[in-house]
Amino acid sequence: MTGTDRTMLFRFEPDRLPRAGRILREVYEALEEKGYDPVSQIVGYLLSGDPTYITSHRHARSLVRSVERSELLEELVKAYLSDRRLA
Repeated sequence: MTGTDRTMLFRFEPDRLPRAGRILREVYEALEEKGYDPVSQIVGYLLSGDPTYITSHRHARSLVRSVERSELLEELVKAYLSDRRLA
């Protein structure tokens, strides 16, 4: 069995996810204030890891870099799925 035939187990610390959510909201607001499309900019950052997708306005770039991208993705998936269950 090769490495790609197995499922990787990913663990995260649940107590850190609410912080990731707060940071995403703050970054979103900072991008919006500067006239950017926040969703496109955040997606660009998450896909590339390039912090220049995020404005330095309101320290958003520093904030987003203080959290692992995987934590931000965890928070987004969790929010999306919990929203879908309510619909």
